[in-house]
Amino acid sequence: MKFTVALIGRPNVGKSTLFNRLAGRRLALVDDTPGVTRDRREGVGTLGDLTFRMYDTAGLEEAKPGSLFARMREQTDAAVELSDIIIMMIDARAGVTPLDEYFAQWLRKQKKRTILVANKCEGTKADHGLYEAFKLGLGTPVGISSEHGDGLADLYGEILKIVQKEGWDNEPEPEPDEVIYEDEGPDESTSKLIEGDLSYDFEDHNPIQEKPLQMVIIGRPNAGKSTLINYMIGEERLITGPEAGITRDSISVDWVYEGQEVKMFDTAGLRKKTKVVEKLEKLSVADALRAAQFAEIVVLLVDAELGIEKQDLKIANLMVQEGRGLVIALNKWDLVKDRLGAVRAAKDTLTRSLPQLKGVKVMQFSALTGHGVDKLMPAVIEVHKLWNARIPTSPLNRWLADTIDKHPPPLAGGRRLKIRFMAQIKTRPPTFVLFCNLPSEMPDSYVRYLENDLRHAFKLPATPLRFLLRKGENPYESRRKKRK
Repeated sequence: MKFTVALIGRPNVGKSTLFNRLAGRRLALVDDTPGVTRDRREGVGTLGDLTFRMYDTAGLEEAKPGSLFARMREQTDAAVELSDIIIMMIDARAGVTPLDEYFAQWLRKQKKRTILVANKCEGTKADHGLYEAFKLGLGTPVGISSEHGDGLADLYGEILKIVQKEGWDNEPEPEPDEVIYEDEGPDESTSKLIEGDLSYDFEDHNPIQEKPLQMVIIGRPNAGKSTLINYMIGEERLITGPEAGITRDSISVDWVYEGQEVKMFDTAGLRKKTKVVEKLEKLSVADALRAAQFAEIVVLLVDAELGIEKQDLKIANLMVQEGRGLVIALNKWDLVKDRLGAVRAAKDTLTRSLPQLKGVKVMQFSALTGHGVDKLMPAVIEVHKLWNARIPTSPLNRWLADTIDKHPPPLAGGRRLKIRFMAQIKTRPPTFVLFCNLPSEMPDSYVRYLENDLRHAFKLPATPLRFLLRKGENPYESRRKKRK
């Protein structure tokens, strides 16, 4: 991808709709409410045989310095500066407005290659606005319908003219090979047991992966998520401010940490479900949860002044249920007076309300000043390593035999419950299958006992673990018989 395109225009002209169509999937939130997009969103667009990087931007509006709209405008200005081609969009049905004329004049001064697009051209009602667009002085307008896909062939032709004139190479960048984690079975050669202990060294099974580490910052409104990402990447990439709920949709930011590519997602604040009544906020919450579902590591950001509240616990529990690696971060640490008490209160709350998160990483820092932020990524990398942990079958079953000897399963209707074999079938998160004679009769309490003991024996604190119960014999027993 050798060129970049920015979609700009006043609010509600259809920039995000066109962005989603060029991306081939719904990345940006779309709603009839003006000003849905605030931060600039980055993505890869495809139009015919053209592949390019593109920016969706906030609607262009005049604003007072220091206001939220002024900060949104700064993000749009940055997108224009970083782009090779600007697509200036207007609403053909509304016609050319004074705001369109103002920003067309501003855009001409930028001396950027510009394509004027008149959107919402489906039907005859848009004809007047399409012809009126000539007076903006940005060349012949291209009439399209982002919603229905009409006119994209004409847009392709205009972009292709610029690409050919500039001699840009449009060969797409090769995608890195995906790291696939498959069950390798009981490979004894990969075992690294620490002498006198059942602990397993997972270091060699967690190399720097070729695809970016997917990390999502999530939490309640105004916890400092955007401020944290801006500090980590060293630039004002995301809009920040004292207003709660500035971020509306999930924005991805690419970053490199010590050779490891990281894709961080900033998300909308998650309030209590009963308080989320507006359609736009419901869309924002759904987008945030969707980003978390596809993440590898979730950083739950908590306002340290307020402490861990019920909503934070619900978010943490949901992330564990989704099987995501979790790090809890107490932000605004510079404002906390009783720091020792705040840490104790946070850990007591987690121990009491979420016992399955025993040993979870709890970090303290100030995203505004940057003090302590450098400790976050090492914790994320460590959690990611455990999330990718694989335990060889042989030491796993030795541990199982010792554990069952210490505390055998209870009787079920007078019948003895037997666990014959155990194997890890996948990672991300670590998932184990237990082969037993009566899987439906196995008490949940005993499965929790095995889970807790496994965490302790193989040093997997706070890592989501999944146990599946299956009826059957040792699946490797037949192999031994054949060898004999």
